[in-house]
Amino acid sequence: MTTVMMDANRPGLDPMVMECAKDGLIEAVVPFGGSAVPIQNPNRHILGGKGLGLQEMGSIGIAVPPGFTLTTPLCQIYQQTNDLPTELWEEVKKAIARLENDMGKKFGDATNPLLLSCRSGAAKSMPGMMDTVLNIGLNDETVKGLASATGNPRFAYDSFRRLLDMFGDVVLGIPHEDFEEKHAALKKKYDAQTDLELNADHLMELCQAYYKVYEDKGLEFPQDPFEQIQKCVRAVFGSWNSSRAIKYRKLNNITSLLGTATNVQTMVFGNLGETSGTGVAFSRDPGTGEAKLKGEYLINAQGEDVVAGIRTPEPISTMEKNLPEAYKEFIQNVNALERHFKDMQDVEFTVQEGKLWMLQCRSGKRTGHAAIKIAVDLVKEGICSREEALLNVEPDHVKQVLHPTFPQKVLDSPQYKDNIIAVGLQGGPGAAVGKLCFHTEEAEERSSEDLILVRENTSPEDVGGMWASKGILTSRGGVTSHAAVVARSWGKPCVCGCSDLEIDAQNNIMTIKSTGEVLKANELISINGSTGEVIRCAIPTESPTVDGDFGTLLSWADEIEDSCKVMTNADSGPDSAKAVELGAKGIGLTRTEHMFFDHARLPHVRAWILHGVGIEKLCEFQRSDFRDIFRAMGGKPVTVRLLDPPLHEFTPPLTSVCESMAKELGYDDVHQLKIDIEKMHEENPMLGLRGCRLGICRPELTTMQVEAIMNAAADIIDVDPSANPFPRIMIPLVGNVREFEHQALLVKSTAEKVKKERNKNLRYEIGTMIEVPSAALQSEKIAATKDPETGDFLCKFFSFGTNDLTQMTLGISRDDAGEFIPKYNELGIFKKDPFKTIDADGVGWLLRLSAAKGRSVNPSLSLSVCGEHGGDAASIEFFDDVGLDYVSCSPFRVPVARLASAQAALKRKASGRTELKQHRVASFKGAI
Repeated sequence: MTTVMMDANRPGLDPMVMECAKDGLIEAVVPFGGSAVPIQNPNRHILGGKGLGLQEMGSIGIAVPPGFTLTTPLCQIYQQTNDLPTELWEEVKKAIARLENDMGKKFGDATNPLLLSCRSGAAKSMPGMMDTVLNIGLNDETVKGLASATGNPRFAYDSFRRLLDMFGDVVLGIPHEDFEEKHAALKKKYDAQTDLELNADHLMELCQAYYKVYEDKGLEFPQDPFEQIQKCVRAVFGSWNSSRAIKYRKLNNITSLLGTATNVQTMVFGNLGETSGTGVAFSRDPGTGEAKLKGEYLINAQGEDVVAGIRTPEPISTMEKNLPEAYKEFIQNVNALERHFKDMQDVEFTVQEGKLWMLQCRSGKRTGHAAIKIAVDLVKEGICSREEALLNVEPDHVKQVLHPTFPQKVLDSPQYKDNIIAVGLQGGPGAAVGKLCFHTEEAEERSSEDLILVRENTSPEDVGGMWASKGILTSRGGVTSHAAVVARSWGKPCVCGCSDLEIDAQNNIMTIKSTGEVLKANELISINGSTGEVIRCAIPTESPTVDGDFGTLLSWADEIEDSCKVMTNADSGPDSAKAVELGAKGIGLTRTEHMFFDHARLPHVRAWILHGVGIEKLCEFQRSDFRDIFRAMGGKPVTVRLLDPPLHEFTPPLTSVCESMAKELGYDDVHQLKIDIEKMHEENPMLGLRGCRLGICRPELTTMQVEAIMNAAADIIDVDPSANPFPRIMIPLVGNVREFEHQALLVKSTAEKVKKERNKNLRYEIGTMIEVPSAALQSEKIAATKDPETGDFLCKFFSFGTNDLTQMTLGISRDDAGEFIPKYNELGIFKKDPFKTIDADGVGWLLRLSAAKGRSVNPSLSLSVCGEHGGDAASIEFFDDVGLDYVSCSPFRVPVARLASAQAALKRKASGRTELKQHRVASFKGAI
């Protein structure tokens, strides 16, 4: 069978489908495995990650059970119409006929039935969030045929009871717990501790009990195998919009996907006895990155038993002893896949009576520490290039590495060692400290608190509580269980399979079986996901530094040509030093107002605001702070924004005004102080007397700040003549060229005065923050402003303040937007929060236009961003495309921005846009 095509212009399909189309057609049914010829350059967006992996495995000669992929555009059709095209089912029948020929079995045959699985698979991995049904094709007759054909009635009825359970749950909405209750009752009846102790007769009885579950719900299990597959396909496509899948996409900021693909695949069986098994493995340790196979498997089981944590599996290494030939082939396959994909792989496999089948491969979820080590090791091993390694690490991985860990000296202390109460498996490395919480809904409600979510084992329904918690602790499940996989992908510490714990969620208690110790809800504990240890008290944590593999990776990022450089937002010497340690190339924003809020300084600030006296004292404060900053930056550029907020922010609230405060501020009358404070009230201070308006109305403020900046730079040189401090003075909230010119000339005259007084050739630059739409639209006038004395450009740089630019362009207050932005995201009005990721179509277009207009008259104009978006990876990709020189962000976001900037440049070059930024801007001039 060849690939079945459909019209890519079909009404309702996402425009992105057309981008993936060939001659107006798009794949609908794509075969893989067996007699199918692997397609060339498979498209992840159309086939989904699982479908792509199956094609790629076939292309390098790895045996996969044959099947076919129903592509993501079909998911869109299903979401819009709640059904699939009628003509599709004839193609599905043809696809199944190929599988029958390949396997020598017939779907629905009463003597030797072909069974199928139906699995989801989106372009981005969403482990456990969507649905799967196994053993499709079994019914009251075919189960007998399966028992006869295999000579294994126990296997046949074990497979049938699984289908009854999954079909009821996934397709008909019968709670899995209803089936589990019958299962538990049967094991109790026959005194069976595990499933394996139930024989064929027991399982036949269990199937009848499952039928009773259907009957009690007024539902019926279909006996027609083709009806089963139709309903399963619909259910899997429908699971794209299940509440847990929607929540997972929201929490992980997964957008712009076409939906899930559905993969229908021939069943192979790991539950056929002692020569069969199933497992999940990673080509490298997903927790540490160590170049060592990490995984688990179960003899005589199906795959869901491993990933759902139903049974605690065996380490993958024991497979070498029990299934040596299959293990040898498995190792060869894993190594081949890692070299083919140039990345660590997560694989699922089944061994059926000694024969190995690979079911799935994908780039494995990993912790931040592991991602970085794996990337560096793959380069050292010659498997991939530095550029490929950089693209394999996600910006979120870098965030995780900067998360807290337990210091080594604490790990060696009695405080830690003497308080270890249990040890489980290493689900997700890192340190977490929090209050015990036993319920997912409660964890979501208390998301502002530090909680450790404790569960017997997690399911996809727990995803919200897992996200809200600092760490996760389970008593069942292995390192490939749902809890561990999701925790690692989020960088959350997780200890799983801690069998010494007895979890009583109903009574909100956790008992340590070996000692009888009981811990209750809200008691503080610590968990160490790197060792699996659970500690009965709060343990102090620390943040890591940028060195070792982390430093190596970021140094590679910095070496990528034509990428945005990364500066920091810092307001003090210590913040500046930390930013330099984390790789900042300078300071893109120093907020001078932060220097005034110190308790000891506020009286002097208020005296100047209310009486106009004492500004010399403020100059001393700022001069001292600027010295600390220049010293920490060691000659790197320091961009200082002149005072921006309205002055009323520095005045005391009326309720706190008292006689002693009035006296301290030079007032004899408390009432008069209150009157003066009230006079400063503004109806809309965000649009009031602030920014450059302050400097224009009270020019002594601008003069004082520039004197402090320039004298601080001179002080540094006095101490070290070889020092070369580099202040860049930024005028805020400019709305037109006259505002800029007024302040820029005042800054220049003051700076030149200090240079002359101190007899030092101090370097400095003057620029402005573009944060008012009017300024963005008049950028060419501001950029073209000349010094009347020298004829040189006065404006050396634009720094886009995207926080206020977003507020003013969209007409939304970021302080109040939290009330409705989640609803806007849910409805698709916003794809992302515009205060976190730049609104490319509105605010972004204004920024792009402003940048081009500015450089059209002043080609050497430096362009940057210093708003919150400067540390957001998606925004950085946009800024790279615009041609900005650098982004600026908070110190702890600097490593994230360094990686994101390199990745943006690499993606741009991969798309064929290899020209320099200046050329990109020049080509945009025609749009002005």
